[in-house]
Amino acid sequence: MNDSPAGAGGEQPAEPGRDADTEVLAGLVGQNLKRLRLRQGHSLERLAKLAGVSRAMISQIELGRSVPTIGLLWKLARALGVPFAALTTDAKTAGTVVLRAHDAKVLTSADGTFTSRALFPFDTERRIEFYKLTLAPHAVEQAVAHAPGTLENLTVIVGEIEIEAGGSVHLLHADDAILFEADVPHVYRNRGALTAVMYLVMSYVESIG
Repeated sequence: MNDSPAGAGGEQPAEPGRDADTEVLAGLVGQNLKRLRLRQGHSLERLAKLAGVSRAMISQIELGRSVPTIGLLWKLARALGVPFAALTTDAKTAGTVVLRAHDAKVLTSADGTFTSRALFPFDTERRIEFYKLTLAPHAVEQAVAHAPGTLENLTVIVGEIEIEAGGSVHLLHADDAILFEADVPHVYRNRGALTAVMYLVMSYVESIG
């Protein structure tokens, strides 16, 4: 994940045609970002400095005019000290929750090679988050460090993925899994000719939500 479940990405927002789903996601992210920014007492200028992005970009996101890339969302989430999911979901749930595929809000990296879909609701306190990730053939996704103590437990479903973290490199094939400390920069590389599909569990030291 670019400090993303994944991805560093650039500041350029992803604009996949602005269909109805994209409009909903843009509005949701904008509302969440503004609410969290104001709750913490940050001006646009202060948050821009903390996140290392432009004030104009943050303003565009808050107005719902841009859907940010995964990488940009992680920069903002890290600057605000909140989990990635806090910017992307409005679930109000109780009891059993069904997360339909056609309702999924999928986030994409700046170059379109990496996607992340949350597979959990966000309105309850938690220390665990669950994501479905895809990475295009021969693509590379750079991830900045997550919060101290964060662990990533990743399973490859389709394809061949190389994980680099903490100075070590590990090659994973379908059905292989890895658990690693994600509070350091890490890299995902697709070494195969297939679009890789992965499931990721992120564990935090402190409860969130």
